[in-house]
This record gives sequence, C-alpha cells and structure tokens, in this order.
Amino acid sequence: MNIKSLLLGSAAALAAVSGAQAADAIVAAEPEPMEYVRVCDAFGTGYFYIPGTETCLKIGGYIRVQGSFGRDESTSRYNNEDFFFDGTRGQSTSDWDMFSRAYISFDAKSDTEYGTLTGFFAAEFNADNDTDSGDSDFIDVDEAYIQLGGFKAGFFYSWWDKGLNGETDTLGNFTEFNSLAYLYDGGTFQAGISVDELEGTNTKANGVGVAGIVSATLGGVSFDLLGGFDTEMEEGAIRGLLSADLGPGVFQLAGIWASDPNAYWARSEWTVAASYRWNVNDKLAITPGAQYFGSLQDSLTSFGSDDAWRVGGTVDYKITEGLATRLSVQYEDQDNGDDEVFGFLRLQRDF
Repeated sequence: MNIKSLLLGSAAALAAVSGAQAADAIVAAEPEPMEYVRVCDAFGTGYFYIPGTETCLKIGGYIRVQGSFGRDESTSRYNNEDFFFDGTRGQSTSDWDMFSRAYISFDAKSDTEYGTLTGFFAAEFNADNDTDSGDSDFIDVDEAYIQLGGFKAGFFYSWWDKGLNGETDTLGNFTEFNSLAYLYDGGTFQAGISVDELEGTNTKANGVGVAGIVSATLGGVSFDLLGGFDTEMEEGAIRGLLSADLGPGVFQLAGIWASDPNAYWARSEWTVAASYRWNVNDKLAITPGAQYFGSLQDSLTSFGSDDAWRVGGTVDYKITEGLATRLSVQYEDQDNGDDEVFGFLRLQRDF
C-alpha cells in the first residue's frame, strides 16, 4: 500500500466518524405542538378563544379627550346628569374644563347547558387637572358582573341608563347599582325585574330598590315601560320611551312621572323629552332635542313649583374607522332665573 492510498483511507475513516458524530449532535427533541389563537365567531366579531379553553374573550375600549364648557361634566359619573339626589350641582372653578379618559373592557363568554355564561369587567382611568373635586382624577370600576342566560348579578348599568339619542335629555338619576336582575328575552318582547342596592344614593342606610321593565319591538318601532321603587324613601317613578325609524333618521320620545324624589328619578315631578337623529350620510349625524321639567326638586324629599326647559343639538362626525368627534351645545332656562349654555367637544378613538 503506497502513501497516497494510506492517506486517502485515513481521511475517509475520519470523515465517516465525524459525520456520525455530527449527525448525533443535531438530533433534538420533538417540539411541542403550537396552539395558535383561534377566532371565535359564536358571539359576534372581535372574540377569540383563550388558548386551551372553550371560552371566548373580547377586549375593547376607547380613548377620549373632551373639553367641556358651562358645566364641569367630567366630575360626574352619571354622563350629562349634573343634578345629584340631594338637589345640589357639581361646581367647577371655571366655566370650561378639559379631561382625558381611557376605558377598557373584558368580555368572556362560553356556552353551557343553561345558556351563555358571561363574565364582564370594564374600568375607566380618568385624568383631569381641575382642583374643585377630590375625585377628578380617579380609577373607576364601570361594570363588573356575571351573567348566565337571563340571570345577571354584579355592578352594572340599570335600565334607567338608557336615554335618547344626542346629549340634550336627562332621563335617569343614579344608573349604576350592585344588583340582581333577570331579563326574559323573547325577541320582539322582553320583560325583566331587578333588585338594586341603593346604598349611598341618599342619607339613609341599607337602601333597596326594585325596578321592572317591559319592552316590545315591531318593525322599526320599539317601546319601553320602566318603573322603579325606592324602599327607603318609599317613593317611585315610572318612565316610557318610544323609538321609531322615521325618514333618514330615528325619532324618540320619553316621559317620566315620580311620586316624590327617589334614587331612580329626582330632578322633577314630571318631564317630557324628544329628539330626532338625522343621519345625513354614513359619516355625519345631527340630533336636535328638547326637554321640559315640571315641578323641579326643591328639597331632598319634595318637589317645588318651579319649571325648566332645555333645548340643544348634538353633531357626530366619523373622521375615519375607529375615530369620531362629537359636539354638544345645550341651553337651559329655569323659572328661578337660572339660565345657562353648556356643552362639550369630544374626540374619541374606539378599539
């Protein structure tokens, strides 16, 4: 065997050994199967399956920047309701105010033998640098409840929160409670009852309220009849609300009567409100509205003889998908000589 043959044989042997070692070195364990997030379309758009479960989750919210004038709307948790149950107003150190809000919600749903099981939580994060209210900057639990079929328990908006289109009307006093509620939904017909904790709505302790609603829908017309009874004040209120598709928009009419001030309605003995949302096009809507208040509240337990009326308008414009602006201008006049112009300009990004 010559030198050349010996060298070639040695190189081939080394290559074989090295190849075997290299092959052994790159052998890896079988990777775990990856579970990708799956879209859940059983409960509408935006839901996805929580990995490893059959529960569907939807995350949503908005960022809002708003400048208000005439009244400090940001310090009230009750939307455009500036009158509190004791008849006082929220006051500002100036006639204009600007605030920002971040709102986020988590909605978890799954199917069960008893119907849809829901867990919902939403919170508001507010930023306002005025100094007239201790809670102008606060983190607020907006809603937190469990729902199974028609049964609902937790902290959530009551049926009194529903109002007319636009920003002119005031149709509810306190609208969030810790409650137990049941709603029968027959499609075109609904009926429900709730038991509400009224603690903190007045100076009395252990307040309990009972509310009931009956709703019907036929074509483009819907009607709600709602009632609430405050057991601590031993007073109640009833409300009717009509909504109808009319031309290029929606006409709405509402009325309330109360026996005396209570947690559900305290602004006046009676009131009538109306609005019309005119959908100019896909981006622009204009909503004029008006409301009359008969026998305004003059103490914690009684109504007086003064009346008031309010007129105004709301303009909504969709700038682009997920971004919209709203302008509200209202005028109110009371018999006692108080009259004011108030409103706001809002920019909101929904997601």
